[in-house]
Amino acid sequence: MSQRPLRTAIALTTAAAASFALATVPAHATADDPDDPKVQEELATAYVATAKYLDESAAIADGYVPNRCSEDPAGHGSMGYHYFKESLYGSVDPAKPASLLYEDGMDGKRRLAGVEWIVPDADHNLKTSNDRPSMFGGQKFDGPMPGHNATMPIHYDLHVWIWKDNPNGLFNRWNPTVKCPARPGHTAHASPTAPTGQTTDMANMAH
Repeated sequence: MSQRPLRTAIALTTAAAASFALATVPAHATADDPDDPKVQEELATAYVATAKYLDESAAIADGYVPNRCSEDPAGHGSMGYHYFKESLYGSVDPAKPASLLYEDGMDGKRRLAGVEWIVPDADHNLKTSNDRPSMFGGQKFDGPMPGHNATMPIHYDLHVWIWKDNPNGLFNRWNPTVKCPARPGHTAHASPTAPTGQTTDMANMAH
């Protein structure tokens, strides 16, 4: 997205957030960026609410649990490291994502790249999608798909790259600029269902 609409939305959220955003908001240049002021305001809400998690230790202190790095076996990119917070499964509040997406920084520290919302599938059936949720002006969630670890239910999810540009689009699940470290014995599998036009491959995360 362009800087100006998001900065404006942040200014509408709080004056303090606006001054913060003027210095740090990322510039997105992707085809699927929304222009609706309401959507921009919701994205700004997510941006402001997760700014404190630029410090990885703050995320851990707030109950986000680190998991392995997830990459696309088809080569479309990576999601980075998911930090899950189970108490926020089901949230569609822009200020309360259930997962934070981190990448390895050049300084050895992890850097916040994106956020994700996770909504359990009501009927726990991978073959139906009547309850597919949406956010940010009708942006549909991917799924349904199996859980990525032992405690995660069949669910839908939506990735939003508000902290790092994604050439594939703000809402695309894979970001080609985010890399996972090579690890022996890594395998991957495909997730079952995604909205039309979006890739369905998903890396095998910790189970």
